[in-house]
Amino acid sequence: MINRRVGIIGAGAVGATTAYSLSMMGICKEIILFDIVEGVAKGKAIDIGQSTHYSPRPTIVRAAKTPADVENCDIVIITAGVPRKGDMTREDLLLINAKIIKSVVADIITYSPNAIIICVSNPLDVMTYVIHKMTGWRPNRIMGLSGALDGSRMAYQIYQKLGYGAGQTGALVIGDHGQNMIPLPQKVQVGDVPTTDLLTDEEFVEIIERTKNGGAEIVSHLGTSGYYGPARAIAHMVEAILNDSKIIVSSSVMLNGEYGYKDVTVGVPVILGQNGVEQIIQMTLNTKTREKFKASVESIREGIDILEENGFFK
Repeated sequence: MINRRVGIIGAGAVGATTAYSLSMMGICKEIILFDIVEGVAKGKAIDIGQSTHYSPRPTIVRAAKTPADVENCDIVIITAGVPRKGDMTREDLLLINAKIIKSVVADIITYSPNAIIICVSNPLDVMTYVIHKMTGWRPNRIMGLSGALDGSRMAYQIYQKLGYGAGQTGALVIGDHGQNMIPLPQKVQVGDVPTTDLLTDEEFVEIIERTKNGGAEIVSHLGTSGYYGPARAIAHMVEAILNDSKIIVSSSVMLNGEYGYKDVTVGVPVILGQNGVEQIIQMTLNTKTREKFKASVESIREGIDILEENGFFK
């Protein structure tokens, strides 16, 4: 990592807030924003750039006029895509966003061929798979935001129950980034104390459900998806890569035999460092969790199958 340059494709709420979070942390030398809507990236780059006057270290924030300006990046974050609307089917959403990702990835291959890619676009696990297939790069260089966000939402729910331990709570969620996600509050600690000593079975059930519906709860109040939480989770991953921190965080990654699956991208704990995914952590799952993980993998494969049936990968 020499440039410490991060490209962000999509300057909407999540992309722009990610740029702001990174600039406040002062871990990048340069952040490049790109958006297909004229003026959006430029306006936000100016606004964020002016805010960096008070950051711990200076960060250059600039807008890209064309995809060619997102060049020689160490990391590229993809937030581009459309949300599901009205009578749009799952198949419609998959095909539209997959085509967007295909175009974005072609530009990344051309202009930032050595980058590590973090996918944020939904449906996240399937879009992460698309990136793998479009690039043909080593699997360690591609990952999707999943457990980093879902885990922080679970930690928030644990704190809401306990009223203490904020910032000391583990965050472990595996599976897909959707309704088949698998929060594992029983497997984490608050400080050095296992949550099994602090919470009842009934409380665990409620924490799991509220974690799974964490995004929907925000939508119910705002009328739109959250962006502070996702942006900070992305920044956490970027920091680990740029600083070679070797932290453990759940991400959507390509499995090659781990957990008994191959050729599918799904959220599992990994070690993040300067090479991206340094290692996939293989946990021992009990029978019930293995069954949930299988259902999660199958739901992701259903999305991949839709793309294959429509000839997307040909």
